[in-house]
Amino acid sequence: MFGFDRITFDRNIMAGQACIRGMRVPVSLVLNLVANGKTVAEIIEDYPYLEPEDIRQSLQYAAWLVQERVYVQQRPEQTA
Repeated sequence: MFGFDRITFDRNIMAGQACIRGMRVPVSLVLNLVANGKTVAEIIEDYPYLEPEDIRQSLQYAAWLVQERVYVQQRPEQTA
């Protein structure tokens, strides 16, 4: 899926949430840690089985998910 080789989905792991490499570590947890000011080094200290690339791909995946697309609808010409 779009080069996210560390983001996995398995309905038997965390109810199918996006997880890191098939582990019970949801991408949402990693994003929450980053959003609350944790550095990559601090996250890896707390979760030593994670790698810097796991955190980077979590952020890339989140950015991919929230890409906005705005479709402008043309108004029909008004006749007076």
